[in-house]
Amino acid sequence: MELVGFVHKYEWGKTGKDSAVAQLAALNDPEFNVEPHTPYAELWMGSHPSGPSKYKSSGDVLQEELPFLLKVLSINKALSIQVHPNKSEAKLLHMKEPKIYKDPNHKPEMAIALTPFVGLCGFRPLPEIRDILINITPLKELAVKDSNDLDLLVANDELGLRNCYKTLMNADVATIGKCIDTISKDYGKELCNYGVLEIFNTLKNDFPNDVGVLSLFFLNVVRLQPGQAMFLGANQIHAYLSGDCVECMACSDNVIRAGLTPKYKDLKQLLSSLVYKGDLAESKIFTPERFDDHRLVFKPPVEDFSLIQLKLQPSDGEYILKIEQSPGILLVISGQRYLETKGLKQIKLKRGAIVYLPFEAGTEIRFLSNEEPENQEFLAYISTPNAPLFVKT
Repeated sequence: MELVGFVHKYEWGKTGKDSAVAQLAALNDPEFNVEPHTPYAELWMGSHPSGPSKYKSSGDVLQEELPFLLKVLSINKALSIQVHPNKSEAKLLHMKEPKIYKDPNHKPEMAIALTPFVGLCGFRPLPEIRDILINITPLKELAVKDSNDLDLLVANDELGLRNCYKTLMNADVATIGKCIDTISKDYGKELCNYGVLEIFNTLKNDFPNDVGVLSLFFLNVVRLQPGQAMFLGANQIHAYLSGDCVECMACSDNVIRAGLTPKYKDLKQLLSSLVYKGDLAESKIFTPERFDDHRLVFKPPVEDFSLIQLKLQPSDGEYILKIEQSPGILLVISGQRYLETKGLKQIKLKRGAIVYLPFEAGTEIRFLSNEEPENQEFLAYISTPNAPLFVKT
């Protein structure tokens, strides 16, 4: 069952044909017109009410209530620094402030890079944060009220991080702006030493006087190569800065913002919810399970979703993918194949194809060689629930 995805044109997206979202959308839907100066930020594949997919054959909306939403993101300008509440917090926040927290669900996310991708994820090791504060004096003067907090950071005590980050987040806009300007003017060497000069300059230009620019010194910069992933669990502070990725997430709109945005920041809830644990940036790269030469499975510690990455070379013959019986959505990134599965007509797969795999499709999906000469690797992602949530009798 072929689908047409839903495109969101948020201002942070890449424009025109530079956007992977626009490229895929145009191939997915012949009627989709790409405007050269329009940002194309997200391609949604699923049944989320804010952008449900439609059946290509009929134009009807996909009705199945899926626990996940599959996306492609093309990022030209940084998204906000944010966290997502866990399930128990989400329920309470939704009851208390339904206009801000619009549903009672959590929102774990997985991002898999399609191009070189840069994001922020989790706090740096605490001794490293202390080193940065010592070497960038205006940041220390802004964020450190009590010198004992520096000793706590060296001792890897999360209380030191809590105190310094709370002080930073409560600083007024004028003080933040002055600090950013001083660092920009006088601390170029330090910015180079910490590998953040380019990112710092971009963020301060895109988000003047925003506390998120200074959060850069507290958070890990994670650089992903195509095929690498990072998982963003509940209360894990993060942001996407640049690049293209496939993303899968639980169906929710709950966001607690922390910076790089003019939107509302629920500071009290943010500081209460955050995971104040320092880790190396390398530890944020998610390791998938390899099942054979062709299949990787990204299985996060949540029931809502998992992602299968399937790669087939032109010389590879028929490949049979065996999966747990559940609904799923398939997206083709490159190459061509024919798909056969129980209850569905044979479908020709090529870049931009989106296919809904209903529960009735069973446990085997066959990928047949293309009859036409093909010299491009076939790459597809398949999102499914990560637990047998759809058992039918």
